[in-house]
Amino acid sequence: MTRGLRGATTVSDNNADQMLENTRKLVEEMVEINNIEPNDISHVFISVTRDLNAGFPAKALREIEGWTYVPVMCMAEIDVPGSLPKCIRVMMVVNTNEAQESIQHVFHNDAVKLRPDLVKNKGE
Repeated sequence: MTRGLRGATTVSDNNADQMLENTRKLVEEMVEINNIEPNDISHVFISVTRDLNAGFPAKALREIEGWTYVPVMCMAEIDVPGSLPKCIRVMMVVNTNEAQESIQHVFHNDAVKLRPDLVKNKGE
């Protein structure tokens, strides 16, 4: 069956290198803690807030070993007044036998504010 893995991170500046670095770190943690292999991934959607246009975060995923054929797409996040700025959100759809509640979602930097109920404390 397929399950969605959520992840999000923020950057301090509209800087392509920072966007790529933070996206890569986020996605690598998402796959590591959920024991996901590239062949398990159906597709990945990445959205960015309106204030991020210096680069395509999807490029970071295309550079991960074994990810050449993983479909990845970037898009704009809805521009809601008062929403978290400089945010990159990831929705990874994977094939897994894990139960919904066993999926570990990952939030870095200021993005932990998005879903504090899903954030696991480091060192648990």
